[in-house]
Amino acid sequence: MNEYINLNLDNIEEEHICCAIGDPKHQEGVDKKKEWIKSKLKDGHVFRKLNARGKIFIEYEPIETAWVPISGKNYEYIYCLWVAGSFKGKGIGKELLEYAIKDAKEKKMSGICTLVSQKKKPFLGEKKFFEHYGFKVVDTIQDYELMALPFDSSETPKFNDNARQMKIDSQDFTIYYTNECPYVEYEVKELSDYAKEKNIKLNFVKIDSLEKAKNAPCIMNNWANFYHGDFISNTILNANAFEKLIK
Repeated sequence: MNEYINLNLDNIEEEHICCAIGDPKHQEGVDKKKEWIKSKLKDGHVFRKLNARGKIFIEYEPIETAWVPISGKNYEYIYCLWVAGSFKGKGIGKELLEYAIKDAKEKKMSGICTLVSQKKKPFLGEKKFFEHYGFKVVDTIQDYELMALPFDSSETPKFNDNARQMKIDSQDFTIYYTNECPYVEYEVKELSDYAKEKNIKLNFVKIDSLEKAKNAPCIMNNWANFYHGDFISNTILNANAFEKLIK
């Protein structure tokens, strides 16, 4: 039987958070991610992982306090469900999702939802996987989709109107980001150094509050790229990827 661990204030300092295991360059991002989780536990945030050294976890919390531009009532929102490497194909993703569904039902929630896309994108769940468990598309922006699994007849969640803009006023390359992902902090520094070296105008907008997250001008899970005022992707960029993109 697989053994799982839920992070809490007593164990979070000793436990790894899966994504950036053993990579010193991401330590600052890991520390900030842990601080973010600690600040969210009071909201009912759940980070559940396999008790193993790997990227195997699910992370979710009530939609009312989730740092995404989505509104709803009494739903859980899944930020991330990730099973990587040799752990794939062993039913672990199934166990993690079934735990979240069972947990939501025990908490008398009205349903559970998550963000996917019509064509697979990085850092988003697999649409077909969630369809298998009865999730249905309840709202769409471009090819991004909000999927929900209702438990009752309550109204399903939807994207906030501001998220439908997918545009900003600035014409400069602009990146919106949060510390929800431990990879982000290092890439912000790397891109900042690269832009300074190349004399490129590059703007960063840090989403560091629930209000900012709910009012984001685009689909937002942890990173969003804009250029010439238009949203172009949710891909976390390093210097090489940025250089290729602007060319």
